[in-house]
Amino acid sequence: MTTGVVAALLAALGWTLASGLWRRVPTSLGAAQLNLLKNLLALSLQLPLLVLLLERAAMAPLPLSLLLASGALGIAAGDSFYFAALRRLGTRRTLTFEAGGPAVTGAAGLVLLAEVPRAHQWAGILLVSLALVLVARQQPPQPRDAPAGADRGQPGLQQLGVLLALLALVCGSGGALLARAALRLQPISPLEASSVRLLGACVALLPLLPALLVPGRWRTGPAPAARRWPLVLAATLLGTTAGIALQQLALQRLPAGLAVALLATAPLMAVPLAPLEGDRPGPAGWLAAALGVLGVGLLVR
Repeated sequence: MTTGVVAALLAALGWTLASGLWRRVPTSLGAAQLNLLKNLLALSLQLPLLVLLLERAAMAPLPLSLLLASGALGIAAGDSFYFAALRRLGTRRTLTFEAGGPAVTGAAGLVLLAEVPRAHQWAGILLVSLALVLVARQQPPQPRDAPAGADRGQPGLQQLGVLLALLALVCGSGGALLARAALRLQPISPLEASSVRLLGACVALLPLLPALLVPGRWRTGPAPAARRWPLVLAATLLGTTAGIALQQLALQRLPAGLAVALLATAPLMAVPLAPLEGDRPGPAGWLAAALGVLGVGLLVR
């Protein structure tokens, strides 16, 4: 269990650091196109593992299918919905919806996988969710790439953003459950599992590939400077390559609800780093961090 806990917390830290890097990379890509780009880059870095896995043909059809579906649902659809919700609701409100992930996944794991958290673990899940809500309610710094004159208060944008955030929550939880089910059926290394999930995500997003290959079809601003690619590579390595592999290790060693609760601590880890972005967490932010630590302590008892 200790290995799974450490893996989940390291994955959350990787996603936190990667988010800070992505904020520094302005882009004119749409949410799904950016998602495809990062997934293709991460998959190319793991291609030797994927080729070795296919050559060995060691994975049974059912776990393979579950992991591919998990990538399509959780990474391709979930991340795309999340990026789109961020543009309409902003970070604070979108994170409020994501805070329900641990409880939703824990309840679904109870029903679908017969994984029953203990009373203190349910308490930990609820504390982590409460901490995430407190973090989400903090006023975030204005994004550097926010379009001038953007109005997130329009009713149409608000309603669409809420729908997209809910879809991201459902897809992310569903992807985690599918991956957990596959890892319970057959012992698979986390790197192999993450490679298969990335493959599933890339296949699902493949219709968008022409938009990446023909710049004129998607570019709405100047081409990014070459020096930005090191940031893109670093964010992909931290958040996608390492983050997803560590996520699979956590899902392999822990029940789905507990794993997702620990993985959801990424916003809490951003609290100590907030001053680096000109953000001041305030008393509520530090209270959220304390509640998150207490919740994690209950989860790993």
